[in-house]
Amino acid sequence: MQTIHEPARNTPVAATVNLCVIGGSCTGLFAAVRAARLGLSVAIVEKQSGFGGIATSGLVNIWHSLHDVDHKQQIIAGLTAETIARLDKRQGVERSDNVNSAYRLDTELLKIELDKYAAESGLQAFLHTMYAAPYLADGALKGVFIENKDGRQAILADFVIDASGDGDVARDLALPAYRLPHMQPPTPGFKLLGDMRGLDIDSILQAHGAEFGLADDWGWGGKIPGSPMLSFRADTHVFDVDCSKATDLTKAEMEGRKQILAVLDTLNAYTPNAGGLQLAAICSYIGIRDSRHFDSDYRLNAHDLLNGKAFPDAIAFGTYRVDIHHADDAGITFRDLDGNEYIHHDRTSPPERRRWRTGDDYARYYQIPFAALVQRQYSNFLMAGRMINADMDAFGAVRVMVNLNQIGEAAGVAAYTAVADGAPVWALDTAKIQRLLVQGGSAAVV
Repeated sequence: MQTIHEPARNTPVAATVNLCVIGGSCTGLFAAVRAARLGLSVAIVEKQSGFGGIATSGLVNIWHSLHDVDHKQQIIAGLTAETIARLDKRQGVERSDNVNSAYRLDTELLKIELDKYAAESGLQAFLHTMYAAPYLADGALKGVFIENKDGRQAILADFVIDASGDGDVARDLALPAYRLPHMQPPTPGFKLLGDMRGLDIDSILQAHGAEFGLADDWGWGGKIPGSPMLSFRADTHVFDVDCSKATDLTKAEMEGRKQILAVLDTLNAYTPNAGGLQLAAICSYIGIRDSRHFDSDYRLNAHDLLNGKAFPDAIAFGTYRVDIHHADDAGITFRDLDGNEYIHHDRTSPPERRRWRTGDDYARYYQIPFAALVQRQYSNFLMAGRMINADMDAFGAVRVMVNLNQIGEAAGVAAYTAVADGAPVWALDTAKIQRLLVQGGSAAVV
């Protein structure tokens, strides 16, 4: 690649804080809020116009169950449960008995509630702001450089959390990285307006999508609270892209919008009320499932996860099943804690059912240890989000929002502990982190 020399310059300091969080998804925002509630000064940097990540910019309005698989014990609480309660006061959430789609959110109201969190917590928020590079001095991480309408600036911080999704800060720190052998493809989300009662969208797309340029695929969708004529749709994938690469991300966004239009045209051509469906919104950021991952003290693996291994440093819990969108065909694989596996080969055919385990006993939930977040090159740095260190099956379960929300909260509490105790991340008292999580409203650490 051709290069040029950029002259050195003095960079103004936009903020000096205890903690800087890169990325304003719920993972990043919840990390920032947790740390601020414990007393840290916090800056948060987000490239979009608001917080919430895939839930808001991506329009994905599903949060999964907060209870164990038997619905007997609440295993997730904290800011996830607090957010659901806030939305409930404005009729912005609908509950379901389906463990895999327990809550449907009004993501427009969610944007506003997340703004309130930032204001109430006294965060220094930088929206429409790009993270540019880490600021290193004598080999130590001292903050980050950012770019926004005010130009290039610096944020000085005692601690940095990378919640960028793709691990952009970790990449620039040259931390050991890898990609899974079969990277799950991204999905362009959109909102569809019209009367869809009795409309079998999957069957129409399966039978006629090819006429409008759609490949064989698999998708899903559902209602939006308070809007009976509005639904969220995620009907396609963009294959053969790595959205941590700029050219691939551009390709994915443009191809995704092309696919959305093809879905709309297919449905309007083959519904009784021809032409009656309209696009209400297109995601401002494609729904990325997978890109870079980074090494840590522990790699999540399917055996430990699906068998509910107990960890002394557990900081998050979940029941959402292994959910792998195939990278090389139109299918999707679901693997449940109870031992059942379902493989869908297309939109409409009955799934192939298998047993991945013998016997009737099963784990009621799984645990995520703090060690999965910990690297050992920078004492004041943590990664929180879908860049987590995991094998393909374990990642297929933990990557969903209710799990990453908890990881964000734990990272925020760990940042507070590191600053307060003057300790490196690999030497933190994880029992203290657990106590502070519980005191802050998280479900009890078992």
